[in-house]
Amino acid sequence: MTVEDRIGSSYLIPVVVMDDAGRAGDTAGALLAGGVDIMEITLRTEAGLAAIEKAAKAHPDMLVGGGTILSLEQCREAVSRGAAFIVSPGYDPEIVDYCQKNSVAVFPGCVTPTEITLALKAGVDVIKFFPANVYGGVKALKALAGPFPRLRFIPTGGVDLSNLEEFVIPQVFAVGGGWLCDRKAVNAGNYGEITGTCAKSVEIVKKTRLFR
Repeated sequence: MTVEDRIGSSYLIPVVVMDDAGRAGDTAGALLAGGVDIMEITLRTEAGLAAIEKAAKAHPDMLVGGGTILSLEQCREAVSRGAAFIVSPGYDPEIVDYCQKNSVAVFPGCVTPTEITLALKAGVDVIKFFPANVYGGVKALKALAGPFPRLRFIPTGGVDLSNLEEFVIPQVFAVGGGWLCDRKAVNAGNYGEITGTCAKSVEIVKKTRLFR
């Protein structure tokens, strides 16, 4: 199974912000206990790169990716630390090119038709749509799918347990968000909360997929 297959099957991508890399292993374990085997560890903090490495080593069954990748240097470093996929908030042709040449799954952020066209020309057909709640949410995804029928989205931003069901639609490849791995819960060592939220989210996705 490819990286893309695993992500599409899971449908859930926790966006994880680590302030202490030493908690990465336990955090990954909490996600796995809740039925989620994907995690995007962002580089929003200095602990991000070390956390990617620790999570990947502690739990080989966890698919760890690097998020908030803003430069080619960050991309290379994240991959060297064990990131199996790369997520960037915007479209950077250097990052996309590097990942494609090195067989690393990459999901660049695109929200406009122009950005989407550039991504498609580069051979990318799954893009991050961020922040989803600001750029029109589900309505925008359905509208963009009209002129770009082979494109699929990873909406992130503004999704949580209250509206997750709305995003389980054919146009969506997977859903990302911090609600799956609350930063405060991580810092407090409240791993049971993370596991519980993941389990509830997995159940919502399963039930909704059955009827759509």
